[in-house]
Amino acid sequence: MSRVNKKQDEEYVETSEDIKEVEDTDTNEDDFSEKKKKLKIDDDIIDKIKPKDISDLPGIGATSAEKLRAAGYDTYEAIAVASPMELVAVAGLGDGTAIKAIKAARDSLEMGFESAEKILEKRKTISRVSTGSENIDELLGGGIESQSITEVYGKFASGKSQWCFQLCVMAQMPVDKGGLGGNVLYIDTENSFRPERVQDIARYRGMDPEEVVKNVFVARAYNSNHQMLLAEKAAELIKEKNVKLLIVDSLMGQFRSEFTGRGTLSDRQQKINTHMRLLQKLSELYNIVIFVTNQVMSRPDVLFGDPTDAVGGNVVKHASKTRIYLRKGTGTKRIAKLVDSPGLPDGETVYNITEDGVLD
Repeated sequence: MSRVNKKQDEEYVETSEDIKEVEDTDTNEDDFSEKKKKLKIDDDIIDKIKPKDISDLPGIGATSAEKLRAAGYDTYEAIAVASPMELVAVAGLGDGTAIKAIKAARDSLEMGFESAEKILEKRKTISRVSTGSENIDELLGGGIESQSITEVYGKFASGKSQWCFQLCVMAQMPVDKGGLGGNVLYIDTENSFRPERVQDIARYRGMDPEEVVKNVFVARAYNSNHQMLLAEKAAELIKEKNVKLLIVDSLMGQFRSEFTGRGTLSDRQQKINTHMRLLQKLSELYNIVIFVTNQVMSRPDVLFGDPTDAVGGNVVKHASKTRIYLRKGTGTKRIAKLVDSPGLPDGETVYNITEDGVLD
């Protein structure tokens, strides 16, 4: 009787064993093809059962594969979205070999043109985390979404870090309550993280404050290079710790203090571009929320209206798919203005920052 007529789980186990037996046998290619025919296994089934390993890519040997894995390029997806220069720098591959490996990974994943209908289906996998404020959630179309970078910027005391503390709690809530059901990575560049505030918000939300802070993994970034290194190391923890949210507070603090004067502007922008590209890659590969805060500056060329603008220039603006400008109101009131989004109209809303966090 053909294995096709057996139930699916038996087919999976037995076929996997048969494939392993065939692959372990020292035979030529014709013998391998003949045995596949005898087993009545088609190539589609083999592709689904056999796990893809980066060492199977052309030009990637055992040593190169180990170097790539150590640098976080451990899947076909990671290789496919990498640039040849990255693979050359990490694994010491030749330019031609790196290009071939990337092409093979992309071909395997069918990363060519596809219909908008398929993209719409992929968009349905996007997760959203509530901010805890119905007003803000409505402004953002249901919350802060995964697979992209969300940037909030504003003057001091506008509430940027309070948003971070709030999201540390909200991300751990169940999905049916507006959360992500996962843990949090927090890159702190200004020594502004306060676990006490996270606990206050957790109590208000009916969660165990001790458990909540255990699930927030914080790293203090002491300079821009350290900040970029922490983002690279995040890939390992995302898989290991079930991370669903990565926060950088604040994005440009270290870069702004280290690169002063117009002569260093080009180097600064190149580094921040690399940093933002990595964050974007993490959000897409692992379907997580990337949330960054940013400092502001005053533009002397603006004669009318608010001269406040985010630091980082067009590099940060282009990389951040959703951008929110925060400003202080009277008392506890704050105003959040949606400045840029690919799919949402501009608008603003009022909310409050209290001991219990971000509220309507």
